[in-house]
Amino acid sequence: MTADDRSARALARLLAGMGTLHFLAPKPFDAIVPRRLPGSPRTWTYASGVAELAVAAAVALPRTRRAGALAAAGLFAAVFPANLKMAHDWRHRPAPLKALAYARLPGQLPLIGWALHTAHAAHESRPAPGA
Repeated sequence: MTADDRSARALARLLAGMGTLHFLAPKPFDAIVPRRLPGSPRTWTYASGVAELAVAAAVALPRTRRAGALAAAGLFAAVFPANLKMAHDWRHRPAPLKALAYARLPGQLPLIGWALHTAHAAHESRPAPGA
């Protein structure tokens, strides 16, 4: 197994773990759903959990890895408003919690980069057409 395969599998595990947490412990996710979204926060929590699990499965499989990794990059970007809400809501919490909330904001960039690297590596490792 190559380093790129191990990295892709680690990305898939991260996504699957977070997706699973949306169902096992939904309240923290409900709390960061932006209020301007229509419907129940729990619906958004479950929908994003399903999305993370689906993307995890796509990243885990070499055949769908490139598309899954591109979807992961989009998903990481799409949750940024929730992280902004968390940082805003936690601005008066004790310093360690506030620091955690603020650290999540730039923390999305390495996740997006990881997903894009995974997509690029998956594209590069594909056999040429007709080969």
